[in-house]
Amino acid sequence: MIQTNFFNTIFVIPILNLLVFLYKGFSFLKIPGAFGFSIIGLTIIIRLLLHPFFKSQMETSKKMQELKPHLDKISQKHKNDPKTLQKKQLELFQQHKINPSAGCLFLIIQFPIFIALYQTLSFFLINNGKKVVDEINKVVYFSFLKITTIDSWFFGFDLAKSPAQVKIWYYYLIPIITAFLQYWQTNTMQSQQKITDEKNEQKKEKNNTEDFQKIMNMQMKFIFPLMIGWFAYTLPVGLSLYWNIFSIFSIIYYQKLSKDSYGKN
Repeated sequence: MIQTNFFNTIFVIPILNLLVFLYKGFSFLKIPGAFGFSIIGLTIIIRLLLHPFFKSQMETSKKMQELKPHLDKISQKHKNDPKTLQKKQLELFQQHKINPSAGCLFLIIQFPIFIALYQTLSFFLINNGKKVVDEINKVVYFSFLKITTIDSWFFGFDLAKSPAQVKIWYYYLIPIITAFLQYWQTNTMQSQQKITDEKNEQKKEKNNTEDFQKIMNMQMKFIFPLMIGWFAYTLPVGLSLYWNIFSIFSIIYYQKLSKDSYGKN
């Protein structure tokens, strides 16, 4: 049952209405796999809406990386005087027009949207049936959005089933592809960070913080994709579909950033 609480009213129900609108549109055009294309369309729309915040986060992250040698110098010089250290750091940020909190904005905004997307798709996919159709029809904004059934098939895949449930060989490709795309995204993101680090002229000695960061990067590069792959194995294929579309968008953006960085070198 879709409860009419604050979170659902602000996030879940609008996303559900958009998904139903896309589904009705693709169904009207008699496009095969209408629900799959609706998930893709919804993901693209959400990703485009979030792009300005994502871009702002990446620009802030890039500037912070470029300022790292200067921040390290200030930290070393004023390590025994926290007040002065904070003042000098703020002055440096103001000088370079950086708002450190802006980097968190994308995460803050996307977090409730991701939860709402997950809840919406879970409602459609995990609870498929007449009861779900009735619940959806109760919260759609317009009568023409009411549906009679949900066809969850998409080019030979049942989006409402997980590979673990179906146990057919080609379903096992889904977690493999999902894990690979997540690895590619993480690798592209870390490559962009490496380019920024290489552009810093100041050399610094290796320290424990850098060692720790390298270990964390390695874990993120390999363990996180495996974890995402496991989720793709146990959760409905429709959820993997929207996750993979997000990954593809991020890969394209990181690669564009890398090309731009090389071009400026």
